[in-house]
Amino acid sequence: MSFTRTLRAVGGAVVAGALLFGTAPSALADQIRNDQWPLKAFDAESIWKESTGKGVTVAVIDDPVNGSHQDLKGNVLPGKSFIDGGPGDQESSKNHGTGMASLIAGHGHGAGHADGIMGLAPDAKILPVGRPAVGAGVDNSGLAEWIRYAVDQDVSVINLSIAPSFLTDSDKEAISYASKKDVLVVAGAGNDGESKLTPLAASPGVVAVGAVDKTGKPWAKSNSGSQMMLSAPGVEITSASASGSDPYHLADGTSDATAYVSAAAALLRSKYPDLSAGQIANRLVKSAGLPPGQKGLSLPDSHYGYGFIQPLKALTADIPDGSKNGPLKAPKADPSAGTGGTTAGSGDQQASGQNEDGLGMGAIVGIAVGVLVVVAIIVVVVVVRQKKNGRNGPPPGGPGGFGGPGGPGFAPQQPGPYQQPGPYQQPGPYQQQPGGPGAYPPAPPTQPPGR
Repeated sequence: MSFTRTLRAVGGAVVAGALLFGTAPSALADQIRNDQWPLKAFDAESIWKESTGKGVTVAVIDDPVNGSHQDLKGNVLPGKSFIDGGPGDQESSKNHGTGMASLIAGHGHGAGHADGIMGLAPDAKILPVGRPAVGAGVDNSGLAEWIRYAVDQDVSVINLSIAPSFLTDSDKEAISYASKKDVLVVAGAGNDGESKLTPLAASPGVVAVGAVDKTGKPWAKSNSGSQMMLSAPGVEITSASASGSDPYHLADGTSDATAYVSAAAALLRSKYPDLSAGQIANRLVKSAGLPPGQKGLSLPDSHYGYGFIQPLKALTADIPDGSKNGPLKAPKADPSAGTGGTTAGSGDQQASGQNEDGLGMGAIVGIAVGVLVVVAIIVVVVVVRQKKNGRNGPPPGGPGGFGGPGGPGFAPQQPGPYQQPGPYQQPGPYQQQPGGPGAYPPAPPTQPPGR
């Protein structure tokens, strides 16, 4: 099955919130908020006492965003549309980008902001980076340019709920550029139900995200693979639409799961501004959870990664900072491209101070290859001359090879075969603390200036 253009599989409108929680709310707005089961599962009220994402900007590389949506107005920057060169906050028909933005930084509306979509990081800002509609052979045309634009706007997180079927060298160099600039890149695993991630999600330096349902069971269409890092809610997810006539919609997909991981990263980057992107990923990994019956999985698991995100625990647990790159494999960059990107290797190698000043490892490897070629030529010349002179001597020695240890584990390895999740009783596997999360809808977080 070919990779989809985007990671969202739009669900039918017949799946109503009443089916999720048993009692139909009396008003549409209340129903929309009530249908946001991940907020209850995460205990969002407690999360917002720790962080609301204030001061953090998340780039959403996707369809342009409707920045005038009642649940997003004031939280969406103009950004840029790479479709027509105009701003990226004026979409009125394509829903995907608006939906992702709302899950990250929606602030609701109405009295006390109690109605509509509330994002997990409601005080974060969204930088919309609108990319053109895809077609045969151009499904990632411009990806490198979009990523570089976002990085150069000083974003802290890039949300990529898209699934290009291939990556060019320029795309890989752009991911490396983001890594060098300390920007966390988050991408969805894909919605094909295949045992491999999309090329983007599988790239070194990217946080790959799979989707799970409210019981913590992996979504059947979520791709799996050894590069999976985290999972998050991606089934029966309500989000905002760009269309004014139908302002909300329901969907399944790793797109939504990706948006929740990006939002969790925004919360952490707001509370811990001195941590690197890799150290933020480390907190997400070290605090991740598994549903009952899955505690014996060997991690990272191909479906869960290190587990589903638990934002409250990530914000409050005593977790050592760790190395600069954390669980992220440093992306490769073409030394000839002059990007100054990070090199392939483990996070600990980068964090130990190697290659952080002067020449990068890519340049060193290039020099070493050149030296080896020169040495080989010298060896041939010397041997030939020695044979002509009737003398045979030992060839000159050359430099040793380059290499390093593999990356460290960032979660305890747990024995036991993979098992399908068993039934799980509510309130759900994401709950951080015993008991219910309290009154709902939640009280609004402190509003940032200008909202």
